[in-house]
Amino acid sequence: MSGEAAFVAALQALSLHPAARGLADDCAVLELGGKTLILTHDMMVEGVHWLVGQDLADVAWKLVATNLSDLASKGAEPLGVLLGYTLGTDDTRFIEGLAEALNHFNVPLLGGDTVRSPGTQTLGLTALGCATHRPIPSRSGARPGDTVWITGPVGAAMLGFEALSAGATAHTQAYCRPVPRLVEGRALAPLVTAMMDISDGLLLDTRRLAEASAATIALDPNAIPLPPSLPPSRARDAITWGDDYELLFTLPPGTQPVCPASQIGTVLIRGDHPLLLGNAPPEGRLGYEHS
Repeated sequence: MSGEAAFVAALQALSLHPAARGLADDCAVLELGGKTLILTHDMMVEGVHWLVGQDLADVAWKLVATNLSDLASKGAEPLGVLLGYTLGTDDTRFIEGLAEALNHFNVPLLGGDTVRSPGTQTLGLTALGCATHRPIPSRSGARPGDTVWITGPVGAAMLGFEALSAGATAHTQAYCRPVPRLVEGRALAPLVTAMMDISDGLLLDTRRLAEASAATIALDPNAIPLPPSLPPSRARDAITWGDDYELLFTLPPGTQPVCPASQIGTVLIRGDHPLLLGNAPPEGRLGYEHS
């Protein structure tokens, strides 16, 4: 067994509890005492999810934000986080950035664990939330005839990463300090048929939503919002790069979103391919996957 897809497939055979949703969703959804808890866990690795030598205050912010983005895709209200932390040579900036993120998003730190390792620094965070609407949005509810929407542009994080890699300090915000769409997620939850956040690239995540919904999604490449500073020749890079943390969602025909969003496609009856870009299935790499 090798690769992320094979490992997740093996785990799915073990995830028999209905709260796990077959490991095919952004979060676990646990019914408990009349409330619905939303749970998610994300990890970050130095050299993979952040640059070696990057300001650890930004890394701490991003670790919190990416987990809260999963909660946003369920329309959840954050309750708190648990931190898993590999100690480094100096952890001051991480603590400072963590405090900034927790204060900004008004989320308490509830506990966690620390370790020391001779290898690459690895971080993990578990975020807990409470559903604000039932049924809880999933990836699997899109139906033929639904419209496909996104809450903001894709590609800004890519440009931020490139600026940071080149030694710039300006125009790096989207990569270093993303802001999860928590308010938008709660507003959209009563309306959507399916919803998820964009973390691994618009094309890859749209395909995941289509597969979960047993449908085909046709995206209009000319309707996908991109940063104004992005050269048109780099549109393909932007829709496959990831780290944007916008919400991708579907709405019933005739329904309009209650927050700023762009309509980028349509849900079709499942055909030969789960994803169409224009009139054809996209070729090549669709997004980021751990090999």
